[in-house]
Amino acid sequence: MSGGELSDVKYRQLMCRSIKQLRSIEPEATPEDVQAAALQFVRKISGYRQPSQVNSRAFDKAVSDIATISQKLLADLIVRGQPVR
Repeated sequence: MSGGELSDVKYRQLMCRSIKQLRSIEPEATPEDVQAAALQFVRKISGYRQPSQVNSRAFDKAVSDIATISQKLLADLIVRGQPVR
């Protein structure tokens, strides 16, 4: 196996990690948890671990937008057995 293939295997292992569930965890998910999940999601769907300079603006905006809407989703969800906020 060449060095490039080994790097590709490591890359694929990093890209295939699951995004952890952030609903109903104790303590509540922090903004950093949500940001990390958004980053992992964008990495997964874009195929970039680290985007090129030309794509970094779109990549970073997607992470920010997804983190924002994810935080809103978590705040708006009604989960059985938990008091309504």
